[in-house]
Amino acid sequence: MKKLLALLLAGTMLAGCVSAPSTTPSQVALKSDALGLAGPAAPAIADSWWTAFGDPQLDKLVDEALKDSPTLAAAMARVRAAQSMLASTTAATYPQASLDGSEQRERFSKDYIIPPPYGGSTTWVGTVQANLSWSLDFFGKEQARIDRAKATAEASALDAEAARLMLSGAVTRAYVALSRAYVLIDVAEDAVKQREGVLSLSSARTRAGLDTMASQHQAEALAALAREELIRARATRELAVHAIAALTGHGADAYDIARPALNEAALALPDTLPADLLARRADIAAAKARIEAAFQGREVARKAYYPDINLLAFAGWAALGLGPMFSGSALQYGGGAAIHLPLFDAGKLDADFAGATAGLDEAVADYNASVVGAVKDAADAITNLRSIDAQEAEQRRALAAAQSSFDLARERYHSGLSPLQNVFDSQQLLLDARRQYAAIAADRASARVALLMALGGGFDSTKSPHTSESDSHE
Repeated sequence: MKKLLALLLAGTMLAGCVSAPSTTPSQVALKSDALGLAGPAAPAIADSWWTAFGDPQLDKLVDEALKDSPTLAAAMARVRAAQSMLASTTAATYPQASLDGSEQRERFSKDYIIPPPYGGSTTWVGTVQANLSWSLDFFGKEQARIDRAKATAEASALDAEAARLMLSGAVTRAYVALSRAYVLIDVAEDAVKQREGVLSLSSARTRAGLDTMASQHQAEALAALAREELIRARATRELAVHAIAALTGHGADAYDIARPALNEAALALPDTLPADLLARRADIAAAKARIEAAFQGREVARKAYYPDINLLAFAGWAALGLGPMFSGSALQYGGGAAIHLPLFDAGKLDADFAGATAGLDEAVADYNASVVGAVKDAADAITNLRSIDAQEAEQRRALAAAQSSFDLARERYHSGLSPLQNVFDSQQLLLDARRQYAAIAADRASARVALLMALGGGFDSTKSPHTSESDSHE
């Protein structure tokens, strides 16, 4: 016992003489007050936020995507892998027991260390031994490894939350695109009817000798172009259906999606950058967790300079020949402590520590990049939403004026007071105005989804231990 205590004391004294080099991280994590986030906190967003659009078909599609998507399945697999690593690392801190046994036929040299009658003979050699080892972790190496694995597992779980938001947002935006495609099909169908009406009027006037064949051919060309636009609009709709099916993890068996029935005015959202923006984002929380993992990785590298002290014990039997194998005279056992202290490694520990410090700097830099990107995403989404609201009022006035211009030009052409070209020009202006106005509602819905995603969707920061503002580790 005195020798054991002396060994442990020697290890502790040696540890006091060993220290990591002075390498300070150069990066500092950004905080909300340095990013201009001074607005009021944004209202809470429901976990199933897409249901606010009031479209049961959309609800079903998002649910299918969250259940069957290969992307989300891969994210969840990474979570399970990180959790398994945490369990494995934690298990290493507990006493480890094993049982080893062997029995083999062996011939012993008569000119070596084993004397006759075994020397020069062939016999069975067997051992059965139970082993026990326990790392005392005096200097916190194992705990640092556990903390690193825990932060890595937390980051993986938060990545899965971010993937869930991205997937639900992608499905919703694809669904909004499908709604937009249907609206543009309506406009294209009306354009075909309108231009075929002008063609009928031009043909009648040409037969009556009131117009030339050139005007009729021009009307025919514009009608053909309108039908081409309708074909293109229908193809866009089909492509949107294909995109939704792929996001839900299906193929051609899911191409029977009906026309959306969205409430485009859904999702009440703030018009300023909220002060709690960073705490609302799962990807920001994941980046914070990676800072913690990198810091603990640096601690692992720092504590590698300190000794490893383990308790060891064994008990079992060893014998030559099968008869005495489990007899009392074949019993053997022992126990004690073992210490490992690095003395010279050609700079390996210094290099590992410097690499871990660089890894911490990289994690902080990645976090800062994510923070700046999150602020930009939210600001862009708010700007787009404001712009769309302003555009709608102007586009409504433009549509009314274009409709009046077309009605007047058609009447004047019918009365022979103006040329057909005036009808073509005003008709093109009206069609452009109708397309743009028809797309406004879909653009607003898409911008609302983009803002909601920039605000973190339905992520609940209170469920994560890594979502508070964090300083860089010194």
